[in-house]
Amino acid sequence: MQRRIEEERELLNKRGEISAEGYAVHPFWRYRRRRIRAPWYRIKEWDYYAVIDQETGLGCTLTYSDLGYIGLYALCLVDLKHSRWHQVDSLRLFPAGRSGLAETADEEHTLSYSGSTLHMTIDRRDDARLIAFDCDDFPWGDERGLSGEIVLIQPADQERMVIATSWEEKRSAFYYNQKINCMPASGFISIGSKDHTLTDGASFGVLDWGRGRWTYENRWYWASASGLVEERPFGFNLGYGFSDRSSASENMLFFDGRAHKLDQAEFIFDPADYLKPWRIRSNDQRLELEFIPDLDRNGNTNFGLIRSLQHQLFGRYRGFALLDDGRRLEIDGLAGFAEDVYNRW
Repeated sequence: MQRRIEEERELLNKRGEISAEGYAVHPFWRYRRRRIRAPWYRIKEWDYYAVIDQETGLGCTLTYSDLGYIGLYALCLVDLKHSRWHQVDSLRLFPAGRSGLAETADEEHTLSYSGSTLHMTIDRRDDARLIAFDCDDFPWGDERGLSGEIVLIQPADQERMVIATSWEEKRSAFYYNQKINCMPASGFISIGSKDHTLTDGASFGVLDWGRGRWTYENRWYWASASGLVEERPFGFNLGYGFSDRSSASENMLFFDGRAHKLDQAEFIFDPADYLKPWRIRSNDQRLELEFIPDLDRNGNTNFGLIRSLQHQLFGRYRGFALLDDGRRLEIDGLAGFAEDVYNRW
C-alpha cells in the first residue's frame, strides 16, 4: 500500500506516534521536537548535502548532525574520475538538540559549526541554500586544504520525496525524512592552490533532511542521483530497509520539478566486493539500472554498544525509467551514489 498524504497535519499525536504514516511530495507534516516521547539521547536530527559536477565527476558531501549524545560534522571530497576520496570528521559531545537544526526544511535559518580543523556554514535564504566550508589541513595528494562556496537553488514549487514511517516493534520510534533532489549548483571548490568552478548546467545537489527517534539497530539501503536527462533536470531517490514501509516506500523519480512515485525497489550487489557493478530495479518494472561504482566511501566504527559500518559508493548509472504517463527515459552515465549502512547506537 502507498498512502499519500495531501493535507497539513501534526507529525506526532499525543502518544508520540506518527499521526498518519505515508509519503508526500510536499512537507505536509509538522515536526516539533518537544512532542517526541523519548529521552534527548535517542533523538536524531541531521542535514546531509551531496553535490556532484556531472561533467568533471568532482563532488563533495557535508554532514551536519545532532545524534543526541554526539554531534557529527563531516566534509568529504570525492573524485569519480580518479576514483579517490577523503573525509574529515569533527565531533561535539552531548549537543542534545542545541545544534540549531531547524524544525522545517524550508524555513530561513543559519547553521554554523567551527571546530579545530573544520568550519562550515549553511544558510537557507529565499530560494537558495548557501554552503561554505573550510578545512586547512585537508590532505589531497600534493595539495593541502579544502574550501568552497556553493549555491543550491530550490524553486518553491519543486516536488520532493517526503516520508513518515515508524517501526513495527516500537511505534513511538519514527523516521521523518525529506529528500530534495535536482537542485542546480553553482560556485567553486578549492583544493589547495587550485580552484574548481562547478560546471554550469551540469552540477546538482541533493539534501537529505531527517528527523526522528530510531530503534537501536538498523540497516538501510539508499541510492540517489541528480542531473540532466533529455536536457531537463532528472533524478531519483531509492531506499528501503529502514523502518516499517508497509504504508509507503520512499522510491521516487524526479523529472522537470515533478515527482513520479515508484513502488518497491531492490538493490542487487556483492557485499564481498562493493566495487562490482550493482543492479537496481523496481517491482513495478518502471526502473532498471546498472550502477558502476568508481569509489567506496567506507567507514567502520566499533565501540561495542555503538557500531557503524558504512559503504557509500559513488559512480555512474545507466538504464531506463518510466514516468507516471509511461514516458521512457534513457539514463546513460548519470553520476550518483548508492549505499549500504549498518548502525547500532
